[in-house]
Amino acid sequence: MDTFLHLVDTANSVLWNVVLILLLCGTGIYYTIRLRFIQVRKLKDGFHQVFGGIRHKGREHGEGEMSSFQSVATAIAAQVGTGNLTGAATALIGGGPGAIFWMWLSAFFGMATIYAEAVLAQEHKTVHDGEVTGGPVYYIHSAFKGKTGRVLGGIFAVLIILALGFMGNMVQANSVSAAFSQVFASRQISIPPITIGVLLAVMALFIFIGGTKRLAAVVEKFVPFMAFVYIIGSLTVILFNITHVPEAFMQIIRGAFEPSAVLGGAAGVTVKEAIRYGVARGLFSNEAGMGSTPHAHARAVVDTPHHQGLAAMVSVFIDTFIILNLTVFSILTTGALSSGKDGIALTQHAFSTVFGNFGDIFIAICLLFFAFSTILSWHFFGAINVRYLFGSKGLRVYSILVAVFIIIGSALKVNLVWTLADFFNGLMVIPNAMALLALSGSVVLIAKKAGAVRKATAKAEAHVEVEAKG
Repeated sequence: MDTFLHLVDTANSVLWNVVLILLLCGTGIYYTIRLRFIQVRKLKDGFHQVFGGIRHKGREHGEGEMSSFQSVATAIAAQVGTGNLTGAATALIGGGPGAIFWMWLSAFFGMATIYAEAVLAQEHKTVHDGEVTGGPVYYIHSAFKGKTGRVLGGIFAVLIILALGFMGNMVQANSVSAAFSQVFASRQISIPPITIGVLLAVMALFIFIGGTKRLAAVVEKFVPFMAFVYIIGSLTVILFNITHVPEAFMQIIRGAFEPSAVLGGAAGVTVKEAIRYGVARGLFSNEAGMGSTPHAHARAVVDTPHHQGLAAMVSVFIDTFIILNLTVFSILTTGALSSGKDGIALTQHAFSTVFGNFGDIFIAICLLFFAFSTILSWHFFGAINVRYLFGSKGLRVYSILVAVFIIIGSALKVNLVWTLADFFNGLMVIPNAMALLALSGSVVLIAKKAGAVRKATAKAEAHVEVEAKG
């Protein structure tokens, strides 16, 4: 097992230290320039798109369709998972506080990337067996015609099933079982981690069977609730240590370019590792450029693809610049980073410095909500690709396999699970990013057309107002 772990870790070093940093950040920078910093100019419009239409009961949706809010809630359910509680902690351990700076940077450019993903998902969505569907496999076909498109689409479909449906959900289950094991162990309660995995698998299967409508109904209620509870808890921890916030911020900035000055030379963290862990854990958290969330955005009922692109940017903003930062500053301001703990235990330790014995329970419960909603969304994303490859007949077998991987993941070592997840997450970025770059002209054209329409509408409204006054 150690040899296998070493081989995958070596492959990850090549993938994340060179290929994906250039591809992910390069794609984000490219779209940021071509779309004229749309993540800055149109973020306010994105919030209006998501929350302005939250009361969607008056509009009928077809089979497989969602409101813009439901699709973003599904995307956020996928994004806000163990990456925010466990991933932030492992990034701090592996890359030091400086890794967070690179997370911020990759998320900023990632907002432009995810705009493109959502626009293309909307533009190339289709109806399969009477149900609206879409995702990277469909816009990959448009980007690369003939056999090349079929092969790249097939590769992406296989990789996302492995990366999210199987390996990714193993990570979610592993983090939840580890969190509850910490709670049980500190109270001399003996419950094996696999028990948590079995309970998770059973609950997940119930939702899997219900399909898109049950998923949408669950996540639109789960996501706001779990985010609100975690934000209140995290802000409480940070406010108790408010005087340490400036120091934590400086650790992040300085650590991005001089990690040894923050951690000490003995820690052995370099700038390269800070970038690697920042970008890798950032991708696992916000998923911009990975090709996962377009499956949700394709199903939104919106006026134009541009509108869903704006909504998609909001999901990255909430995930990284709000939820993930709360975990980071909770850990840094409490001094928990020097505790010697890793993974979810580090986050639990940080909260325990303020909440006492309730701290580890609070994080375990929050993680249960976060991870469970991610499991539901990732199963959904994988199911779309199972249907693409094998038709509807493969869905039941896929759902059962996901449940089995949830149980297996709950019993494995943390390092192995995260290493495998990094590897498959990284691979699925490649065909998705290739298609995003190939179709950039189409995305820019849609954005320009939306801008022209808005200007024309504003001009017409101004003219009517002048006439009314005259």
